[in-house]
Formats: sequence, C-alpha cells, structure tokens
Amino acid sequence: MKKKSIQIISAYSAVFSLSLLALAAYAQDGNAGINQATSQVKSYFDSGCNLMYAIGAVVGIIGAIKVFNKWNGGEPDTNKVAAAWFGSCVFLVVVATVLKSFFGL
Repeated sequence: MKKKSIQIISAYSAVFSLSLLALAAYAQDGNAGINQATSQVKSYFDSGCNLMYAIGAVVGIIGAIKVFNKWNGGEPDTNKVAAAWFGSCVFLVVVATVLKSFFGL
C-alpha cells in the first residue's frame, strides 16, 4: 500500500514539474508587457480627454436649460443650481487639463 501511494505521489510531482516547465517556456519579459500597456493607455488618453470635454458640453447645455427654466419659474434657488452646474462643467475641463499636464501626455 505504501509503495503504491509513493508511486502516485511521484507521478503527480512529475506532472506538476512538467507543467511548471511548460509555463516557464511561455513566460515573457515583464518589462515589455508594462511598456506595451503604458503605450496603449497613452494612446487612449487623448480620446478620453475629448470625451470628457464632450460630456462637459452636454452637462453645460442641460444645466443651462435647467437654470433657464428655474429662472423663468421664479424659483428662489436658481443661483445655487446655476453655481452647481457651472462648477461641474469647470471641474470636468480642469480635471482633463490637469491630468494632461501632470502626466506629461
């Protein structure tokens, strides 16, 4: 019984060792993968900034309509809503610009 269990364990360890060797054969340089990922992120960054500017424009238009409706309705909190919508548009533009300059892209 002991001899059979030793044979099974040695067979499993041989299969495990061979699988590790196969994985090591397919392993690649980590620096190349990191550099490739960095270049891909950099290539998407300008598109992402343009998307943020477009979202800011849409938010600005919606905010302008909302503020206009509140102003014509005579609601007292018009200034607060106007400041919130204007602030969100400015935030989107500033974040995109700061990220570009901070990361040097």
